[in-house]
Amino acid sequence: MRKAERVDYILQRLQELYPEPPIPLDHSDPFTLLVAVLLSAQCTDERVNQVTPALFALADNPRDMAALSVEQIREIIRPCGLSPQKSKAIKRLSEILLEEHGGVVPADMEALERLPGVGHKTASVVMAQAFGVPAFPVDTHIHRLAQRWGLSSGKSVVQTERDLKRLFPVESWNRLHLQIIFYGREFCTARGCDGRVCEICTTCYPNRKHPKETLKA
Repeated sequence: MRKAERVDYILQRLQELYPEPPIPLDHSDPFTLLVAVLLSAQCTDERVNQVTPALFALADNPRDMAALSVEQIREIIRPCGLSPQKSKAIKRLSEILLEEHGGVVPADMEALERLPGVGHKTASVVMAQAFGVPAFPVDTHIHRLAQRWGLSSGKSVVQTERDLKRLFPVESWNRLHLQIIFYGREFCTARGCDGRVCEICTTCYPNRKHPKETLKA
């Protein structure tokens, strides 16, 4: 199967499996999404969704969050891991949103990436899921599957994002990155599939004899 055929098949099959993929992180607006995505670094979405209700009950907007102490934030988010860094970042980004953006999360990639604790992936998620701006956030699932499906070399997440954006139509990006995540969690897991087990892997590469070794992000 040629790469163009793989791309068409993957688009079609994922759309059949996940026609309306939900956003995995519970949130009510761009600010709560931003905080939730920041907390999800090296943490499962399920754990984040368990923690954020208590945090957002105290502060679901930049002004209230900035009024909390780092220690108050840290105590709530401790189960998410990396709580010392994340609590400082959440408080400081809330202050910056008040100081520089009128208390509103900016719909601007560069402005988001300048916020403490917000890298390119987090900014991309917010742009895509809060503002509907086409983006292709690459997490570990997407990075792994792009290699198994022969869509990217996997040399870096930057390269994977660039390759996927080049291969897939821009109007599919926001939905497709979620579809790949859900498929990676359900069928093409890190240990459950080695490039020779799941439906998409076996369809794209029916003659693959050896496990597909994937480079980590």
